[in-house]
Amino acid sequence: MIGDKHEADIKNRLAEKMAGEITLSDKPGEIMKKWRVNFDVAQSDLSTYLEVSPSVISDYESGRRKSPGTVIVTKIVKALLEIDKQRGSKKIHAYESMVSVSYDPNIIYDIHEYTTPMSLDELSSIIDAEFIHRPGLETEKQIYGYTIIDSLKAILEMPFHEFQKLYGWSTERALIFTGISTGRSPMVAIRVTNLKPRVIVLHGLDGTNVDPIAKKIAEAENIPLMSTNMPMEPMIKALQERQG
Repeated sequence: MIGDKHEADIKNRLAEKMAGEITLSDKPGEIMKKWRVNFDVAQSDLSTYLEVSPSVISDYESGRRKSPGTVIVTKIVKALLEIDKQRGSKKIHAYESMVSVSYDPNIIYDIHEYTTPMSLDELSSIIDAEFIHRPGLETEKQIYGYTIIDSLKAILEMPFHEFQKLYGWSTERALIFTGISTGRSPMVAIRVTNLKPRVIVLHGLDGTNVDPIAKKIAEAENIPLMSTNMPMEPMIKALQERQG
């Protein structure tokens, strides 16, 4: 376990990251919701901790209530961190390597966080992707970022314990695997890891050439799976130029 002092330092860095992102956003309610979802905290649990009505949290997140000031944002951020600490600091541990993370550009080609959510239909449109597997729309969630990865190098060269670096600041993201032949290897890697992305994209592969095992893993994990043949540079440019 990490020591109390070390954990406190991580919490402080996380708090600065979270509070800064919320207060600087044009849509602070959406960012507040993103972090609450990241920490797997229900609105009811957050409202109970803060001793307010659940409708207060809902109103802030939906924008029905005016943007929260720094005092309110600080209380909400502190509450999310304290709730996680009571649950064993699982999210705090997960973010430990991210507060001072460095990426190998030969493995991670691009990583980006959005301040506003993106639907899977929007992602599909931006990168000209087709769905290989898509669970029910009622369970589908939006993403707040993406990571573009050299699949083979990640599997062969990245230590297993560093795989969480692929998720940046949130698992609410698309993992886009490049340099693949059938799509089986990255899906097997996802199958055996604890963290799961919101959607997986197989780059440089037609949907008809995706390994049936890859599709079965996506179905078993209930993760949307896409494929795209958009060239790398135009794809990165399109994703980076997306507003938000």
